[in-house]
Amino acid sequence: MKKDIVKDYNTQKDYLVLKEYGRNVQKLVQYISSIESIEERTRAAHSLIALMRQLNPSVREQNDNIQRIWDHLFHMADFKLEINCPYPVPDRESLYPKPMRLRYNNKPPMFRHYGKNVECMIEKASQITEPEDRLMAIQQTLRLMKAFYSTWNRENIEDDVIQNDLLALSKGRLQMSEIAEATNQGENRQNNQNRYQQNRNDRNDRSGDRGGDRNSNNPHKRRFQNNNNRDRRIK
Repeated sequence: MKKDIVKDYNTQKDYLVLKEYGRNVQKLVQYISSIESIEERTRAAHSLIALMRQLNPSVREQNDNIQRIWDHLFHMADFKLEINCPYPVPDRESLYPKPMRLRYNNKPPMFRHYGKNVECMIEKASQITEPEDRLMAIQQTLRLMKAFYSTWNRENIEDDVIQNDLLALSKGRLQMSEIAEATNQGENRQNNQNRYQQNRNDRNDRSGDRGGDRNSNNPHKRRFQNNNNRDRRIK
């Protein structure tokens, strides 16, 4: 006759509270909680804390984390262990505080193709008091708005449209004169950059032409080219 085999599955056991200590430590905590004498419970708890320190190397290296081990002991005992603890007895709310509720801004942006970040940039720009920094912030915002508009609409955009949209998004915190001045400064800066790049390209082209003329006047270069032409005719 076969003997019935009792299978013990982890799914049928008690929930493992702290997996880093294992199930045996949790059983020891349950045994300590069942001891009637508070002195015996305290003595057994100190012995178990020494074992838990050996199982947790980070606490063994740093002595300032011993209180955390005591908190783990009370946690595995479901905060129902009554002993003479050298540290304040924790409660469930202090170890696992309820997270603060996040406040979401449910207000949709005025222009979806610009997004919420552009509105935040406009708000920051309106708070700047230094005139030069304020104009620079407006220029960056205008450039970003123009890029977003071009990506969304796939068409050329006039500066007047961007300026009016910026004025509407600012809700009176930015003046039209400031926006127009920032636009003009941005255009002048772009024109200067284009002019500098064009002059640089022209200088490179002229230097390349002079290099070709020097090679043509070199007698060694001419002799080498004549030999190559003669070899081609012979072939």
